[in-house]
Amino acid sequence: MLRKTFLAAPLAAATALVTLPALACDGFEVHEPYARAAHGMAQSGAAFMIIHNHGTEDCHITGARSDVAQRVELHTHIEDDQGVMRMVEIEEGFALPVDAEVVLERGGDHVMFLGLNRPLEQGAAVEVTFVFADGAEATVEVPVDNERPAGAQSHSHDHSHDHTNDHSNGHSHDHSHGHGDN
Repeated sequence: MLRKTFLAAPLAAATALVTLPALACDGFEVHEPYARAAHGMAQSGAAFMIIHNHGTEDCHITGARSDVAQRVELHTHIEDDQGVMRMVEIEEGFALPVDAEVVLERGGDHVMFLGLNRPLEQGAAVEVTFVFADGAEATVEVPVDNERPAGAQSHSHDHSHDHTNDHSNGHSHDHSHGHGDN
């Protein structure tokens, strides 16, 4: 299979190596990726990052997988009728229109690792493979950073983009960082 490999645009100290099959979402970039355990000896964890589509066609991420966990799901937080925040799977995945971004962050959308096969140790790295609606895949190396405080993603990019695109795909993006810490 023909594969393309490139280094995502460097931001701060975080970069991601992304490997794409030839038919994957052209223009798919990942910035500021990191993973963390839910807490100490937890059997779950999550990955966070900013995903961009600088390509010429809309993309749709339908799932993810990693050998670090028995199950990997795309998740978000929602508030129930009693005002309690809960994590739920986003079964339809993330729409990624041209020139848009999806922010995966604590308290919002994220990649959830359920049933860890090994601890998420500080300084280690895990591979996460995103699956697109067309069957293509992109693999991202994600460093483990259990020490990063909530809200530490910079959102400072060296290029312009429009946050007004509706890429919520039927779920809200709460960027307040005020609820839940994976």
